[in-house]
Amino acid sequence: MSDHENALQKALIAHLRADATLQALLGEPARVWDEAPRGGGYPHLLVGRSGSRPVEADGCGIEHQLSLRCASRFAGTEEAKAICAAVRAAVHEAALEADGVRAVSIRATYADVFRSSDHRRVWGVVRVRAITEDIRGE
Repeated sequence: MSDHENALQKALIAHLRADATLQALLGEPARVWDEAPRGGGYPHLLVGRSGSRPVEADGCGIEHQLSLRCASRFAGTEEAKAICAAVRAAVHEAALEADGVRAVSIRATYADVFRSSDHRRVWGVVRVRAITEDIRGE
């Protein structure tokens, strides 16, 4: 069995970094990371919380719930909302594959934009649901 969680994350980050709209919003190369490097800059998008479980059907793979979090220092919510919309569009039924694993379904299920308590940043969260399957046996 393949490592579905890391394969999905690897494919998702590569896909989001390659998206032209996200490059326009997050710089080129697009600032999409698992963890922001020191001095990584704003705005950026991070892979946050993730969970997975086996799909309860014969021959199926793994169901994933991921949270993608953007951080913006733009004065207002406009930039964070644009990033969330671009993420939602980029992930919708995207063809993702890495390390012997492919996504058979992926889509955004939720988005939220809010200010930090100190009002210095605006956060955006996009929750993504994906189903992956092992393709090494094909």
